[in-house]
Amino acid sequence: MVADARFEKLSSVRSVIATGLAPVYWLGNAPYEFSDWVAGLFVNKDDLQQENEDLRARLMILERRALKYAALASENNELRRLMNSSELLDDRVIVGEVVGVSPDPFSHEVIINKGERDGLTVGQAVLDAHGLMGQVVQTSQITSRVLLVSDSSHAVPVEVIRNGLRAILLGTGDPNTLDLVHVPDTADIREGDMLVSSGLGGRFPRGYPVAQVSRITKEPGEPFVTIEATPKAELNQSRLVLVVFPPASDVEPVVESDKTQSPAEEGN
Repeated sequence: MVADARFEKLSSVRSVIATGLAPVYWLGNAPYEFSDWVAGLFVNKDDLQQENEDLRARLMILERRALKYAALASENNELRRLMNSSELLDDRVIVGEVVGVSPDPFSHEVIINKGERDGLTVGQAVLDAHGLMGQVVQTSQITSRVLLVSDSSHAVPVEVIRNGLRAILLGTGDPNTLDLVHVPDTADIREGDMLVSSGLGGRFPRGYPVAQVSRITKEPGEPFVTIEATPKAELNQSRLVLVVFPPASDVEPVVESDKTQSPAEEGN
């Protein structure tokens, strides 16, 4: 005992003894294992059906959780994209969620879950992780109505990022097509050119991606060319959006107070 306690000389002996006693432990537990096995042979049909129903219910719960986790993962990826896009902006933004769409098929509007209590005002630009979506046209305390760039009444002053050529981009009522109007047939514009907001008119800050030129049609004798562009924003798919605030010097005190109430807002 002294040799084992002081110098640990018998640790290998104790290991051999424990290995040799393993069958004894198994034999000692064998009656309980046998009784459980016998009891399992006489489980009645009702118990099996109940257990089967319980397992099915648990499976449905686990499947629902798996779907929820998939949705959360998708939302997390979208938030990451939104945060990455907001880091490229110089303006303060707040993350909102689309909670409704206009039932009028001729009006391209969505409703977001941010309103006057969050500091939103009419005219603020709204974008998703890919580009400009539209602008706020009506606000309430907790929601706001956003007019999309695809609406036939919407117009955005844009410029070609390659050479600075300025023009007006109009909505067509088609969420996949916009028209670039009043472009002379001698203008330097190509298919694939990126169109960004020019900032003219003061409605939209400069530099937001709006659309990409998809088709150019030149009619003989016409002074202007027909140009179609594809919106960069996913107008019919994006659920999370960014609402852009004006520069800090132009923000009213009420907006500054709301800034501390919404953790989703970003500075700079």
